[in-house]
Amino acid sequence: MPSIDHELPLELFRNRPQLAPELLEAVFGIKVPDHDQVSLGSESYAESNPAELRCDATVILGDPKTPVLGIVVETQLRPSARKAFTWPAYLAALRSRRECPVILLVLCPDESTARACARPIELGHPDWVLRPLVLSPERTPAVTDPREAARLPELSVLGAPAHAHGPDAPQVLTALCSAMENIDRDHGRLYYDYVLSRLSDTARRLMEDIMKTGTYEWKSDFALDHIAIGKAEGKAEGKAEGEARSVLLFLAARDITVSDQVRERITSCADLDQLDRWVQRAATIDNAEQLFD
Repeated sequence: MPSIDHELPLELFRNRPQLAPELLEAVFGIKVPDHDQVSLGSESYAESNPAELRCDATVILGDPKTPVLGIVVETQLRPSARKAFTWPAYLAALRSRRECPVILLVLCPDESTARACARPIELGHPDWVLRPLVLSPERTPAVTDPREAARLPELSVLGAPAHAHGPDAPQVLTALCSAMENIDRDHGRLYYDYVLSRLSDTARRLMEDIMKTGTYEWKSDFALDHIAIGKAEGKAEGKAEGEARSVLLFLAARDITVSDQVRERITSCADLDQLDRWVQRAATIDNAEQLFD
C-alpha cells in the first residue's frame, strides 16, 4: 500500500494541477507554453506494452484533446535503477498518446535521493539523453509572503518542511498558516499532518503557537477547528498543571521530601483522574514514592 510520504505530494498536484507548471517556471526557469486550462490526465498506460506500465500522475496543459504540454509527475522515495527504464517509457507513451511535448518532474523527500534521481539517463541513440527535473524540499522556494502562500498553498506545503528550521522559519510557518485559509477541511488536515510530521520539535511548537495565537482572523473550517482543538487542549493542560501543583503543595505542607524523579512524574502527568487520586493519597502517605503504589 502506498505510504503518505508517496501519496501526499501527489495529492498536491491532483488537488491543484496548476502547481506543476508553476514549479517548472519557479524552480527550473522553464517557460511553459501559453495555455487556457490545466487538467489531470490518465496515470495508466494500459493500452501500451507492457500493460502494467503506470506512472504516478500526469498533468495536461491546454485543451486535453490538443494539449500544448504534458507533465509526468513521479514521487521517488529512494533511488531505483529500474526508473532509468520506466521514466523514458512514461514520457514516450504520453507523447504518443497526446501528440505534444512532455516533461518529467520527480519529487524526492531529501537532497541525497534528489541527486541520485537527477542523473542523466542515456537511452542509447546518439544525443538522446533524459535529464529528469528533480525537486526536493531543499530545492523548493521558501514561501514567506502570506499573500503568496494563500495564492499557492500547495507550494507552501511542499517547501515548509525544508525552510522551517532556518532564519526565515517564523515567516515560512506564518505564511503556511495563512495558506491553510484557502484549503478545505479535509485537505487542510491532510496537509497539516504531513507538514507537522516533518518538522523538528522546535518548529512544531512554533507552528502550533502561530495557529493558536496568530494575528489573522481565521475563517476557514480547518483553521477554526484546529484552533478550537488547540484551545481545549490548552485548557486541559492548564488544569493538569494546577492539579500537579496541588499534589506538590500538599506534600510540602506535610514536610514530605519530594525527589526530582517524583516531581518530574507528577508535573508531567496529564491524566486529571490520576492527579485527583494523587491529591487524595498525599493526605495519608508517609513518603512521596508511596503515591505510585
